[in-house]
Amino acid sequence: MSVLRNIEQKLEGLFEGIFGRAFRTNVQPVELARKLVKEMDEHRLVSVSRVYVPNEYTVYLCADDREQFSTYESELRAELQEYLGEHARREGYATLTAPSVLMETDDDLALGEFGIATRMVHVERAASADGAPPAEAEPGATMIYKPRQPEAEAVLPEQLGLARELVSLTAEGNRHDIDKRRVVIGRSKECDISLADPNVSRRHAELRQEGAAYWAVDLDSTNGMLVNGRRLKRAKLEHGDRIVLGSTELTFGRELP
Repeated sequence: MSVLRNIEQKLEGLFEGIFGRAFRTNVQPVELARKLVKEMDEHRLVSVSRVYVPNEYTVYLCADDREQFSTYESELRAELQEYLGEHARREGYATLTAPSVLMETDDDLALGEFGIATRMVHVERAASADGAPPAEAEPGATMIYKPRQPEAEAVLPEQLGLARELVSLTAEGNRHDIDKRRVVIGRSKECDISLADPNVSRRHAELRQEGAAYWAVDLDSTNGMLVNGRRLKRAKLEHGDRIVLGSTELTFGRELP
């Protein structure tokens, strides 16, 4: 039996007999594992001599789905990390550190839905200010160690000799370059992209990056959101897609320089 199949069977049996049929309408652990591997494959970055893949994966679940994992979340994360590591080894992928899986709650997701965001990060190990070891405790005393959290720094594609894609939203002839994961669009001056349209709500919609994908999300606006002529609350975007908020049309762009 292959190592990956063995891990899949452990994932399938992780909650067997504890929740019974509960997971059959919710997010399945094995489904998470296979989608994480799919995200790894889709986010490959090719350098001169290596194929890099992300080493940090954040899984977004609705509150009910995550609640059912709560008692065994650490075991689930460990199995998913092992699954990713084995897949990377089999495919010959390079990772900056061993794969890490995080879990977050996203209230925008419905039961059974989940999102995956990926990052390529390197971790700088914390060191003492003077490099000296801590003083020894006196006999009978208890030394309490409080580990510093390592700082994770995102690695840019340029650092690996790769081209960075250009993402933008164009509205009323004005191009807005997108350089962060969440961009709020609306009539308010406080929005990242402010539209002078009385039919647009103050905080109308949001452009979100989840892994390598970009999504348009309606923020419970008064007049709703159209994507390529369809009224949607949430839509995955491709280059050239048209988003209509109120009376204003925005065009999503995504291309390499």
